[in-house]
Amino acid sequence: MRGSRARLAAALGAALLAVAACDRKVEPYVPNEQASQPDLRKIFPRGAEPAERPSGVMGQTGRDASPPAPGEAATAAVAIRGRVSLAPELAQRAPSGAVLFLVARRGASGPPVAVKRIDSPTFPATFEIGPDDRMIQTVPFEGPLLLMARLDADGNASTRSAGDVQGVASREASPGAQDVEIVLDEVL
Repeated sequence: MRGSRARLAAALGAALLAVAACDRKVEPYVPNEQASQPDLRKIFPRGAEPAERPSGVMGQTGRDASPPAPGEAATAAVAIRGRVSLAPELAQRAPSGAVLFLVARRGASGPPVAVKRIDSPTFPATFEIGPDDRMIQTVPFEGPLLLMARLDADGNASTRSAGDVQGVASREASPGAQDVEIVLDEVL
């Protein structure tokens, strides 16, 4: 009997310790409860969310109505502006409904800092790429940046099909640069 009391006390002590040590706030099971999206703001810092943009609309940032972060309003003035033209000998290669992708990266390789999608462009196409076009909102839009453009027939940024036309700016540009010229002159 003495041994069973010791085992019972040990079991109760272990159970009590397990309950006291658990700091998770487990809510009771509710049958037929509808699942909801988790609040990811607790995990990811402000600005890590992807920017939503309407496709093919230039001049709109697509940002939500939430108030801008401190200093964010001032970043609109540091966009890079320029023009993309199609080499005359390749004018017949521009399929209707093609998409123009404008990519800004640090150096000739590496991940893009910012990307702009322009649906059904007419050439010469003027562009503006800036902080609102960043791939990851926490990555600073600072230069120098190499700008590349690709006229993509299938509209998928991750594929490069034979017949797509691309070009690279002749020089790197820093935020605030004007009159950057990109000529689409290379056929893939």
